[in-house]
Amino acid sequence: MASAGRGPEDSRSPYRGSVRRMVRDGFGQYLYQNTFFRYEGEWKDGKKHGHGKLLFKDGSYYEGEFVDGEIIGKGQRYWSSSGNTYSGEFFLGELQGHGIMMYKDGGKYEGEFSHGAREGHGTLIDKNGQFYQGSFHENKKHGVGQMTFNNGDTYDGDWVRDRQQGRGLLRAADGSRYQGQWRNGIFNGQGLMIHCSGIIYDGLWINGYPATEASKIVILGPNVIKVVQGSSFTLKVQLQTDDGEVVKSESGRALKIRAGVRYVQLPTFSTFSFFKVTGDAEVKPIQTPFGFECISYPLMYPVSKKPEPEPEKPEIEDPKLECSEDAPCSPKEDLEPECLLKSLLYPAKDDSEDLNEEPQLTSSLGRQTSPHYQQVSHGLAVFHNISFPAPPPEYQPIMFLDSIPNKKDQEPQATKCSEKLEKVKKKDSSRRNKSPTQQIMPCLDQPLSSSDTLTAYPGEYVIMVQETTTPPFLGKTLPTAFAHVEILPSQKQQAPKDSS
Repeated sequence: MASAGRGPEDSRSPYRGSVRRMVRDGFGQYLYQNTFFRYEGEWKDGKKHGHGKLLFKDGSYYEGEFVDGEIIGKGQRYWSSSGNTYSGEFFLGELQGHGIMMYKDGGKYEGEFSHGAREGHGTLIDKNGQFYQGSFHENKKHGVGQMTFNNGDTYDGDWVRDRQQGRGLLRAADGSRYQGQWRNGIFNGQGLMIHCSGIIYDGLWINGYPATEASKIVILGPNVIKVVQGSSFTLKVQLQTDDGEVVKSESGRALKIRAGVRYVQLPTFSTFSFFKVTGDAEVKPIQTPFGFECISYPLMYPVSKKPEPEPEKPEIEDPKLECSEDAPCSPKEDLEPECLLKSLLYPAKDDSEDLNEEPQLTSSLGRQTSPHYQQVSHGLAVFHNISFPAPPPEYQPIMFLDSIPNKKDQEPQATKCSEKLEKVKKKDSSRRNKSPTQQIMPCLDQPLSSSDTLTAYPGEYVIMVQETTTPPFLGKTLPTAFAHVEILPSQKQQAPKDSS
């Protein structure tokens, strides 16, 4: 019976180490015929068995467990070509089971491997610090997983070959939320977005954009809105696509209403307009689509007058209909708009879906306290009880000859007004404390009564509806919409009809 010992010291022998019964057994070094490989470690019955290290001529190596000559068990593998290092489980020389891969560029993966690739559940931190936890297939994010991007966005949902695809929830760093369908990493299909600005879009998405995307604000009504002096009126506004389709899927866009009065400059009176602005007020003409310019004019919402009647709303007796995150609203059309809005934010939970967090608004969404501002609800906004008040003190009215109905009958008066205006221009500086308007007041075609000082003068005005959503939804602000308004004299200002 031969005893264990070291092999013969023959420089030509590929093996140097312990032998037992004429076979390699114990610790030894072996240089393969292909000199690219070299092994040093434990042997048993002539095979690599136990702990050992397989070295490659390019500097790569494996160090760990061997079983019957095969790399099986736990070990560490280093690739000199990539600089990556793996520590974990092996089977037949391949990465198989649980392990940790450290990438040279700074990334790290910890999780399941199969046949040398990421497969199963794992956690990946890439070179940019982005963090993914979820399922993998053939080295790619595939299945259900959560991703935290380096810009602060997070995604929780389905993945297909490294792209968001299926159903998922995106929580953007700016506070926006999107929950719905994805394809190739972008919004595609049915989805709900709650934008950080307060805008809510619940509908179809195509290639990252709403299928019915608002492109304009449209003021409903006739081409010229005619309003009797001192009266109030209601203005309805729609959001529409380029094709004129109402964007019912969108709510929350902030709108502001403004007004202007026609800015008139005639050659004869080149320094005057419909209103002469005095004091330090600056006149900034605004171009309108009606062929004339306007200057800003205030709007008033009557307090003393009764507001326009609104449809009666049924009392909500069921406490379950109160709006809260724990008790979402039933999406009925006759509920308060605020409740309808919260029914989108806190939809009834589906047992088939378990989100870690319901989308929350982190912006200015909510009812505007000023009637000059409204927020769109399902593509529609309504401004109630709009009226034009008397002009502010710095706006002094000037009425021109084109407002006189009968030029022939009024010709002497026109001549008188022209002469008076020329005299006003020639007055010395000692009389400048009296405004030019006060001196021209007798030239008005109608006398002013006490009621005239409380309402706007008859004439041409403009209503402007502009978007004030901040930040703009999807980076776009809708263009301002204009409406042409004509204020008509009240009955007491109109001349009585000839009975003959």
